[in-house]
Amino acid sequence: MTYPQQGGVAPAAQPAPARPAVPPQAGPPAPDSPSRQAPAPARRTAWAEGTDRVRAAATTEPGRLRIMGALLALLVVAFGALASWQMADRSAAADDVLNNSQPLSSDAADIYRSLADANTAASSGFLAGSRETSATRDRYEKDIRTAAAKLVTAAANAEPDSPSTRTIAELNKLLPEYKGLIERARANNRQGYPLGGAYLRYANDKMQQRMLPAAKDLYTKENQRLRADYADATPYPWAAIGLGVVAVGALLWAQRRQYRRTNRVLNQGLVAATAASAVVLLWLVAGHSVARAELNSSYDHGVRSLDVLHDARIASLNARGNENLTLVSRGAQTKELPDGSQVDLYDYDFERQMGSLTSGLSKAADLADDEAGARPVEAATASMKEWKDRHKVAREADEAGNFQDALDKVIGGKESKPTGECFDQVDASLYRALTQEQKEFRQSAGNGLDAMTGLPVGAAVLAVMAAAGALLGIGRRLSEYR
Repeated sequence: MTYPQQGGVAPAAQPAPARPAVPPQAGPPAPDSPSRQAPAPARRTAWAEGTDRVRAAATTEPGRLRIMGALLALLVVAFGALASWQMADRSAAADDVLNNSQPLSSDAADIYRSLADANTAASSGFLAGSRETSATRDRYEKDIRTAAAKLVTAAANAEPDSPSTRTIAELNKLLPEYKGLIERARANNRQGYPLGGAYLRYANDKMQQRMLPAAKDLYTKENQRLRADYADATPYPWAAIGLGVVAVGALLWAQRRQYRRTNRVLNQGLVAATAASAVVLLWLVAGHSVARAELNSSYDHGVRSLDVLHDARIASLNARGNENLTLVSRGAQTKELPDGSQVDLYDYDFERQMGSLTSGLSKAADLADDEAGARPVEAATASMKEWKDRHKVAREADEAGNFQDALDKVIGGKESKPTGECFDQVDASLYRALTQEQKEFRQSAGNGLDAMTGLPVGAAVLAVMAAAGALLGIGRRLSEYR
């Protein structure tokens, strides 16, 4: 049995829903296309990132305070470090002036003086012949030993392979050669051989032409070293002073800024930092000013006088040696003057050295700044004038053919006033003047060095304290934002 379908006609089929249109897409890029991969973002440097952070921090008051504290601490520490370094350098130079270069300069002058005095004593002993005293012989031996000892000291303190080292080596070589010539001269002279005079003149030529010029060169080099140490010790530390002014100014500005923003008059940390920095600055200026003044005084009233007195003493020694050699040579060596006349070579050199002595004593009198320094110079001048008068009388006797009378007037004899007595008085007076000027130099130079004592270490310690104070002062202000 069939049954009819329920519900009538079957419903028509429903159409499928339409998909939304998709816009056309670009195809994949070609393998060699530059747009295949997106470019990687550029990496920023640490400096750029740090700059951005600082810039961002500077937009807030706590950030600005942190930057200010760091800059103030850095500025104060830099000031202390620079002041400590510059003053340590100047203090070391002042110590060299007092304990190194000036003593070495004096040793070089003593080498010259000892050699010249040994030459003078040798000629005096030669003239005396069998009448040579033990004092004259001992004086010669002492001068040789002194010169040898000073050469050892100079060699120990000279820089290796320096011109001074070569000069010292040359003098060490020439000294025994000279001594050997003197011994030959004495031996021949005791036996009455004229060859003794030739040996003595040869020894004198070696001394005058090679040894004394070398000793003078050593003295000149040590004086240059002394002046270089003065040049290092006396200039003002302008870099440290300038940075100190900037540091104190920055600290004052920071306090003023805090006052304007908080109406608080004092910030204890910043006040302590300012006070410590100001102390360093004032100590730096005052301490170096005192040191500079004392060092300049030690040069003007010590070193300059010592140089003049050393030259005067050397001139007197050379003059005495030439006076003796005038009698030894007996006119064997002459010098032609511009007018064509002939004079004794050694007497000509005697007059030239006496001129240097006269000029040196005049300069020394002008440089003497007190009675203690002026008295020995005045005594030396008076003895020099007497020496000239006695020498004139001795020369008149020698030129008249009275050799023994001339010899007695030079080295001493019965009822005679020898020129050697005046020479000894001049030399003794110059020694006292040198001792006085050396004392004044050491006192002034020592005061200059003392004025800088503790300054390098003190500047560093106070600078660290100032930096700590600045950081604490800024930190106290930062704590108000927490």
